Amino acid sequence: MSINTPTTFNRSAAPSEGWRRQLLVWLPIAAGLVVLYLPSLVDLFRGVWSTDQQAHGPIVLGIACWLIYRKWPDMVRSSDGQAGATVAGWSVFIFALLLYVIGRSQDILLFEIGSVVWLFSGILLLIRGPRALKAQWFPLFFMLFMIPLPGPLVDLLTMPMKMAVSYVAENILFWFDYPIARTGVILQIGQYKLLVADACAGLHTLFTLEALGLLYLNIVRHDSVLRNIALAILIVPISFTANVIRVIVLTLITYHFGDEAGQGFLHGFAGMVLFLSALLLIIGVDSLLQLGIRLRYQGRPISRGA
Repeated sequence: MSINTPTTFNRSAAPSEGWRRQLLVWLPIAAGLVVLYLPSLVDLFRGVWSTDQQAHGPIVLGIACWLIYRKWPDMVRSSDGQAGATVAGWSVFIFALLLYVIGRSQDILLFEIGSVVWLFSGILLLIRGPRALKAQWFPLFFMLFMIPLPGPLVDLLTMPMKMAVSYVAENILFWFDYPIARTGVILQIGQYKLLVADACAGLHTLFTLEALGLLYLNIVRHDSVLRNIALAILIVPISFTANVIRVIVLTLITYHFGDEAGQGFLHGFAGMVLFLSALLLIIGVDSLLQLGIRLRYQGRPISRGA
């Protein structure tokens, strides 16, 4: 009894000591990150994240934090707990701080908010080593979708997208004998005119749907590499199709129920239609890819030995 008692005590104390060690290491780091980025988050919630174009930012941030938490046990098991890449870790860490200082002082959100990805990567390299960074690569990559892009770049890429979405929506409604015409990104149906805004078919909407598709891929985790690659490529036309569906829904709401309905509560409901249609399209395309791969393997001849 006297020999077994210390062994039992050590086994039960080891996990608590591990958690205490992690708390001692990560609590000051978490507190430092909160102090550093809390003013930036306040500015975002009061600024661009309160607009329709950037409303996906807080959602992406919340999902990214959940993904980090979800991958944390795998990161602890896979990493050695040692700073295996000191030079690389300090280089990334210092680069992130410089990026934050420049972005914060010059009001460049791309640098200021983007620095959090580099800073957390440097911290992982310094505290847990490169294996930890490899385990958390997707949550860090997912954070990129919350970074506000420069306005000139958004305007440059958004206009062709809005033109394409307006053109497709006009032709589809015309095929169904609706009295519709288009001038640029302005749709006129009956006595109503609708401007296809950035929130309906802009670059930010495409980014949000891309994030949704990549999150679906990460959660489902198919074994087929071909299926993952094909679905990742098809997310772009799926996002475009979802935008067309949203514009068509808004146009039909305005035509049948009036301008107030189109600009009121039903306008927000059309945003839900956007994400639901995108999710259903992703699941539908994924099911078709699964069926195609299954038929492909079933059609292969069975090789027999001599």
